[in-house]
Order: sequence, then C-alpha cells, then structure tokens
Amino acid sequence: MSDEYIGVCDICRRTEDKAGKLFSLPNNMHLCNDCMQSMLDTMNKIDMSSLFGKGMPINIGGMPPVKPVDEVNNAGDSVDEEKVDIKDNDKENTSNPFTGFPNVSFLNLTDLQGMLSGKPQIKKKKKVSDEDRVPLIDIKDIPKPNKIKEMLDEYVVGQERAKKVVSVGVYNHYKRVAAEGMKKEDFSEDLYDVEIEKSNMLMIGPTGCGKTYLVRTLAKLLDVPLAVADATSLTEAGYIGDDIESVVGKLLAAADNDVEKAETGIVYIDEIDKLAKKKDTHTRDINGESVQQGMLKLLEGADIEVPVGSNSKNAMVPLATVNTRNILFICGGSFPDLDEVIKQRLRKQTSIGFNAELKDKLDKRKDILSEVTVEDIKKYGMIPEFIGRLPIIYTMEGLTEEMLVKILKEPKNALIKQYKKLLSMDEVDLEFDDGAMEVIAKRAYEKDTGARALRSIIEELMLDIMYEIPKDDNIGKVIITKDYIEGTGGPTIIMRGSAD
Repeated sequence: MSDEYIGVCDICRRTEDKAGKLFSLPNNMHLCNDCMQSMLDTMNKIDMSSLFGKGMPINIGGMPPVKPVDEVNNAGDSVDEEKVDIKDNDKENTSNPFTGFPNVSFLNLTDLQGMLSGKPQIKKKKKVSDEDRVPLIDIKDIPKPNKIKEMLDEYVVGQERAKKVVSVGVYNHYKRVAAEGMKKEDFSEDLYDVEIEKSNMLMIGPTGCGKTYLVRTLAKLLDVPLAVADATSLTEAGYIGDDIESVVGKLLAAADNDVEKAETGIVYIDEIDKLAKKKDTHTRDINGESVQQGMLKLLEGADIEVPVGSNSKNAMVPLATVNTRNILFICGGSFPDLDEVIKQRLRKQTSIGFNAELKDKLDKRKDILSEVTVEDIKKYGMIPEFIGRLPIIYTMEGLTEEMLVKILKEPKNALIKQYKKLLSMDEVDLEFDDGAMEVIAKRAYEKDTGARALRSIIEELMLDIMYEIPKDDNIGKVIITKDYIEGTGGPTIIMRGSAD
C-alpha cells in the first residue's frame, strides 16, 4: 500500500483511519480487522466435508491448494499452515472443487478484486511537527488585489466594483489561510494569537450578468480547486435530492481526492435565492429554510464526512473527512423581485417632504440592486443566521448594449474570437463590422437574458456560413455585415488572391 494514500477496506469501504490497520491479501486486496474476522467466522461455519469428497484437496481461487478436508478435520490443523502436493492427474478436479454442484462456486479472490477495481484513492494529510510547520499557502504566491483585478479585466467586461470586492475578499481569505501555518516570530507578540475570521461572499445580480463566469475565471487564475453547485437540487438530509454536504464532495473530486488541497478551495453555490423561506406554507420546507439551517456549519467551518467517488453515502463508498474552515464559499443568485423589496423600503423612508422619491423615478432606476441591505435580504426570505455567515455582500450590474458589444469582441475568449478560431482552422478569416455587432447587442438586450443571448443569436446567424464556407477552398475571408444581420443582404466574401 502506498504511503501517499489512505487505505480503504474492500468490503466495508471504511478508511484506514476509521477501521484501523488493514490486512493485505493477494491481488492487492485489503481488509479491516472486522471484515477479516467475519470472513473467517463464516468459513469456519461451513461443513466442508458435506461439499467435498474425503481426501479431496480444497482450492480457493487465487491461492494454492491445501490439505484434504478429512485430514484437516481429523488432525485439527489450520488450512493456512501446511500445504500438500497434488498429482498431475488430479489437477482437473482441483481447478473447480465444486464440480458436480450446479450454480455453486467458491470465493475467488481474483474475481472479487476485479469487481472492486477502480476504487477511489484518498491522499493522506501530511503530518508535521510544530517546528516543521509550513503554511498551506505561501503568502508570496498570492497575487495582490490589483493584480487579481487586472487578470479579471482580461476576461470580464464591466462590473468594476464586483471585481474589486472579489479581489480584496479572496486576497484576505488566502492571507488568513497562510497565517494559520506561519510561526510566532513572523508576527508581533500581540498579533500572533489573533484569529482572523472567514469572510464568505454573497453575490447578487440579474441573470446572465456573469456571476458564475466571474468565479470560474477567478479559480482558474488562482489555480485552486473549484466546485460549482446548484442550490435548487439541495434538500434536507433524509429526502430525495443532493445532501448539503455533497457540495464539499464535489470540491474533493475537483482536487483529485487530495483532502489537503480541497481544504483551500472555492465552492460556488448558484441559485442561492431559491433557498428563501416559502411564504404562507404549512408544509415542511425541505429545500428552503431547512437547507439554509443545514448549511450554517458548512459555511462557518466544520469537519464534514463526504463520500469519495459517489454522490451519496452508503456502505460501499469510503468516506473522507474534510474541514471547511479554510474553504471559501461564494453564494450567488439573481433574487428576482428583490428590487420591489428595495423600492418599498426606499418609498417608506422618503414618502413625504422635500426629499421624497417619486414612484416613477425609482421604477426607472436600473441600478436599484446596488441599494440592497441585509434587512432587504432577510425580508426576501433568507434567515439571519445564514446571512450573518456571508458578511461580504455585493451586487453586479445588469448588462447594457454597450457592454454587450464589448463582451462580443474584447475579452480573451470573446465569442467572436471563438468563431474566428473555428474558421481559421479552415484557413478563412472572419470579421464583424461595427454595425453588425451593434445589431446583435441590441437583439440580445431585448431578450433580457444577459450575455447568454449573444451566443444563441450568433449560433443562428452563423449556421449557414459555417455550413457553406468549408465547401469552397477558394474563400479566404468573410465579413459579417449589418445588412446580413438584418436580413437585407448577405455577408461580404473575399476570394483568395483577390484585393480587399
């Protein structure tokens, strides 16, 4: 067994740290003490003389044959100690001791090992003394907030405040992780014992504004494990659906079952607004308030037992213990109708007097979500204990037509650049004129589904081009025009060798 991985019993699937030292058997099998004893007890209860003829040797699959049954029973010898030779003419009979007994076969260790092949391996945590203690993350490896924002600027258009808040929040979180492994001489005497609390985040923004994309990009740039979970599939323990702890299991899988690496990762829980308390209901709220209650220990930090290689706990799946203290949780949601809660509060505050807000003025505001407070989120249906564990709350802007045009062409993996790369593999250049991009952005804005509408529009527009262009090897360049987008003309096609 490798010293790098935790051993797992092939029968009960308990890990070595829970079941104790494992017995190693042929064909790379491992059994815990309880399963080994149960197997031996079961074998002792079998009346071997009723199954085998007297003088017939016993052959267990994957192991050499042992003394005949009658000799073992009479002499009281152990079948594992003394071995006997078998004549060549008896080999045919001993290859299957159950010959003549239909539908009966003995335990074959080779077959059992084949059935249990592909079992997940769990990496051990490194045990070091206090003197040799090193930080989980080196403070020098953490990019400064301005560097994180600069990297995000290459992929995410707009959302300046959101990118700034995320950059500072992530930087402080990983400094907190690094501080736990630093030595006393690294701090002044009055600061060494100061514990930095974890700051999870709540991200609010309309659909399609880039909430999930921002977190994915952040995890990729920082090179840390990321798990993305959907809150709509979570239910209270004991009901059909994913357990709350399954989000940590996804993070462990993303870290290749390396517990130490998973404990410094990021978990993004999308559609968190779907966990709001149901109003005017007399039934048990198994996927609303109950899930919020169950996530409290997860967000704050606790030892969670999660199944390895499976979505649910059962007797055949090994469990690994993951501490969520240093895992950064980012929750995001669109919170539909939250703007109405905010408007209602603002109207009550300034309903009379010179500073009164007119109803029409509030209805026309596009950035109304930026006025959100903790009280608004509580009124929406999130319990105070849950909100208290998400101290960093920030909003993302709804996308404008100008932002949609920039999303089309400016980011590193912009949509237009993706199609340019696809056609470049056919040795064809692709261009979009400014008028075409403006029309596409306008149509996407009218759909009111954010940046997701851009791909659906371009997929439809590019269908005929992606079908026809590879037919003709003489085509060298294609320009998508405004007339083609509006259906009043076609794209400009330039043949190879001709002047532009």
